[in-house]
Amino acid sequence: MKPNLFARWGWGWGFVAAAALLVGCGGGGQEGIAPTSFAVLQVDGWVQPASADQGVSNVKSRSALAAAPVPSIVSLGALEEAKISTLGGGIGPRQVGVARDVAATQAASQTLQQFRWTSIPGGGQVAAISFSAEGAHGLRLGVVVRKLPPGAVLRVYSQADAASVFQIAGHEVMQRIERNAQAGDTTIDGQTWWSPDLGSDEVTLELELPAGVAPEAVDIAVPRVSHIFENLSIPTEGELTAKINESASCQLDASCYEAYANQRNAVARMIFTSGGGTYVCTGTLLNDAQSSGTPYFLTANHCISTQTEASSLQTDWFYRAPTCNSRTLSSATTKRLNGAALLYATDATDTALLKLNDTPPAGAFFAGWDASAQTMGASVVGLHHPRGDLLKVSIGALSSLTSCTATSGTQFQCVGSSGNFYRVNWSQGTTEGGSSGSALFKGGTQVIGTLYGGSASCTAVSSPEFYGRFDVAYNAALKNWLSSATPQSPSSGARVPVYRFFNGTTGAHFFTTSAAERDNTIANFPVFNYEGIAFYAQAALQSGNSAVYRFYGLTGGAHFYTINPEERDSVQRSNPDFQLEGIAWYAMPSAAGGGIPVYRFYRLSKGVHFYTTSPSERDFIQTSMPDYRYEGVAYYAWANQ
Repeated sequence: MKPNLFARWGWGWGFVAAAALLVGCGGGGQEGIAPTSFAVLQVDGWVQPASADQGVSNVKSRSALAAAPVPSIVSLGALEEAKISTLGGGIGPRQVGVARDVAATQAASQTLQQFRWTSIPGGGQVAAISFSAEGAHGLRLGVVVRKLPPGAVLRVYSQADAASVFQIAGHEVMQRIERNAQAGDTTIDGQTWWSPDLGSDEVTLELELPAGVAPEAVDIAVPRVSHIFENLSIPTEGELTAKINESASCQLDASCYEAYANQRNAVARMIFTSGGGTYVCTGTLLNDAQSSGTPYFLTANHCISTQTEASSLQTDWFYRAPTCNSRTLSSATTKRLNGAALLYATDATDTALLKLNDTPPAGAFFAGWDASAQTMGASVVGLHHPRGDLLKVSIGALSSLTSCTATSGTQFQCVGSSGNFYRVNWSQGTTEGGSSGSALFKGGTQVIGTLYGGSASCTAVSSPEFYGRFDVAYNAALKNWLSSATPQSPSSGARVPVYRFFNGTTGAHFFTTSAAERDNTIANFPVFNYEGIAFYAQAALQSGNSAVYRFYGLTGGAHFYTINPEERDSVQRSNPDFQLEGIAWYAMPSAAGGGIPVYRFYRLSKGVHFYTTSPSERDFIQTSMPDYRYEGVAYYAWANQ
């Protein structure tokens, strides 16, 4: 058979010669791998119930925060048309943003000069910088963070909508950068936290430091931004004919096909940044054999193949028309902004499996899948976001198997009638750049593949498209996460998240494994700043682990945690001000269980303890905060479930 050559995607993807299993962060083994006694080959989908733990929103009302500081101004001119004239097209991830250097905040010393510090109640300080770029449809700030103190908070908002603020703890930012490093990326990309895209040509970065921290101890810079040059929002009805990212005329509105009502709720538009460029792809939420609600997310390796790219991910759910061909955006559309852990990536089937850091919204569908051999000629359906547009559907059939290999950064060829890919021919609809990574559904029900690329278009609907085979990727690795014959329960030693709060007044931490206690603290105790998941612990006593006990200080309101029964007994005997509240969780007294150390400090002036699993946070405290006395490793927990 004569080789066929197809355009692949519109950016320089780095070809990976072999499959890569990636650990999201720290610990031993691969993140989230379930014990498997035999592989389950088919799983049905299920709907995320409204009662599911929806996590914590990072979007805050300014009325609930201190008054916004007056920012310094950094302005970039218009982007040269020549820099984007060759971008945004082609097959694969659609490039929608380009990197731009920012001279005024290139280095930490320059960024520090831009900050104008204002004192806030409690003794802390806050400052902000406003970045703008003429003509931008959005900006992602590339914030390089090397040193941040415990209790630091970053906020992102636009001056045009300053009442709505994205807030993230500095601790969470450092965790993500450390995850990138643990996955092997110690470059400037790996040290960068990309702020969410707000769809504005101006974005303000606000930094709050706790009491007792000198700004000079902070190492933070914004050497570049990603300038979004395509309009990723939905314009008004009058602007529709001139919409920049309107997909091709033969695309079919997925809202017109009620037969796929569940499956379309599994699909999300992806926006991510790589090397300063921002791209659009499509991904699909997957169920596992336990219907555990773990947010496994399937896309293409040529979309996301590194942990650093995964860390930058934001997803748009229910990004479609509310009614058939209404060409308006559904009010149910929901954003998730906190990235993902990359579990597995391979070029062999162009597959990437991620675990989202955020809980999917209520109503999202965990798609079923079929990892058995498929019959050629079977009807198939694709659900995708061509050019980042509203959700579309393509309908066709499996034509044959084939073998595909990359021939350059933007090309691949497929030959023969056997191999790791499906050849698909559409009878209705097509795909475009931005559709990459979208799932292929057998009969519109179960996932059997992910989109690699092809040459189909409105003028060549019958030209083939190529999808990586889910069954091949499943047998190679995906079954390690998606298949388990013996579901875990808390009594079997499953790991649970430990949520962390920081009290800026006392400098102490509060930890809990209870989502209800977490939410109550957020709602009713504003002095405690929520800082996300600190680590994972076990919910029950198992061989080798030990109980971690929780105390409450009746006078100061601080909590104390210890794994040492002798220390527990000593506190009860000699310090009646501390009330034992029972067992908080279970952890390991040594590193034998493959865990990560939980470092413990004692704050001399306040008489409280501070705990962290972050080596960079530990080092910052030791070098810049002499009031904290290092007490060593308290115990060992885990970096993942």
